[in-house]
Amino acid sequence: MGRAPRRALVLGMLFSSPVFLFLFLPLVLALVALAPRRLRNTVLFVTSLVFYAWDRPAIALVMALSIAVNWALGLAVEGASPRRTKLVIGLALAFNLGLIGFYKYWNFLWDNLESLGLGLERFPAHAIELPIGISFFTFQALSYVIDVSRGEGRAQRNPLDFGLYIALFPQLIAGPIVRYRDIARQLVERSTTLPGFASGVRRFVVGLGKKMLIANVLAEVAKKIFALEPGTLDCGTAWLGALCYTAQIYFDFSGYSDMAIGLGRMLGFEFLENFDYPYVARSVTEFWRRWHISLSSWFRDYLYIPLGGNRRGTARTYLHLLVVFCLCGLWHGAAWNFVVWGLYHGAFLVLERAVRGERAASRSWLGWPYTVLVVVVGWVFFNAPSLSHALSYVAALFGGGSGDGRAVHAGLFLDPLVVTVLAAAALGSTPWLRALVAWHERRVASGARDVLASALELGSVALVFAVLALSTMMLSGGTFNPFIYFRF
Repeated sequence: MGRAPRRALVLGMLFSSPVFLFLFLPLVLALVALAPRRLRNTVLFVTSLVFYAWDRPAIALVMALSIAVNWALGLAVEGASPRRTKLVIGLALAFNLGLIGFYKYWNFLWDNLESLGLGLERFPAHAIELPIGISFFTFQALSYVIDVSRGEGRAQRNPLDFGLYIALFPQLIAGPIVRYRDIARQLVERSTTLPGFASGVRRFVVGLGKKMLIANVLAEVAKKIFALEPGTLDCGTAWLGALCYTAQIYFDFSGYSDMAIGLGRMLGFEFLENFDYPYVARSVTEFWRRWHISLSSWFRDYLYIPLGGNRRGTARTYLHLLVVFCLCGLWHGAAWNFVVWGLYHGAFLVLERAVRGERAASRSWLGWPYTVLVVVVGWVFFNAPSLSHALSYVAALFGGGSGDGRAVHAGLFLDPLVVTVLAAAALGSTPWLRALVAWHERRVASGARDVLASALELGSVALVFAVLALSTMMLSGGTFNPFIYFRF
């Protein structure tokens, strides 16, 4: 009962690929700049479909179907009577959850049925291909219909503009999950300024550097250690693998979000932040306010609150948290690992509410190490190939492995590059750079134009060029490096 076969994933174009950086992106930027204002959405919609269907054009039909159905549902629910609203929302839930259920969980269902030995003939016989990004654009479409039904947004009359909202390539594959109400005006009234474009380029390069220079380097270490038999690991090696994966997934996913936000700015869009230094959190509750913010807020607004939130008593509140995080885990992947990972986090949220642990932790120096420990152990379930592997690995973290550190030890995986990158990851997981930038901006706003201000500005430009150059050098190696969240 491990993960769904990875061969069933249909990949698209990668931000961190030469064809995107040196062909697709420059061409799109040029076409958008040259196109008349009334045709810019058309250009972006067509190029976004090309981006999505790059490897397998047929998967664009799934997205086209989602766009057409949800556009029609949005029109049908706007201003509808309560009875009709319930009907339309029911149809929206059935269609969108049915779509993601078939493509993402059909293989998981049959894998579990076959494990029961019922003798059922699998249908279809081959594995269902998972269209890349289906979890993200399905949630976006569903939130649109629900928001229109609540009167929190107007239905989009133009199917092209709605299609662009769903297919817009910067955030299409791995988020952030963009609410329609947040960019509805930008779809028809946006402009690209030189400072905004420059800010977008900087943000994109930062994300590219996170991916290429940190996540990919640590991914090699984590991959090698997690590939070993966990029962034979010594404690040090197990922790090295877990910590490398902890850094990898943050810099991989936040790097993608940075790149998406940067691309959006280049095109005149402003997406909301998706990460807020989650590894400085001092409770698991705070961690989830900082990690994958667009997903956390989506589950809060469209599942936790409609279930009753914390308004129906303590026991129901705990149940709601467990249900939400169970589904959050399942959203991440069709495997029992992810279900356990979700319930694991949900259990800690319940525990913190029960003993007022979040408030106590936020006032105690123990809050941060406690949260980091919980999160790191949780990532083992997220990354391990099976639930049994994850449990054995967790045992190895706490001395339950049989390894004595002789044949296999952490030193085999550490070299100057890995040590340097781990140090950079630790530093980059804290908001020191954001604080430095804010301090510099305050000085500039107050009229400071001294040597220090000039040095900081020149240093930031030089750093961006250095990160871009180093990332390009890494790209020249030609290593296949999809983002972790592509399979969700």
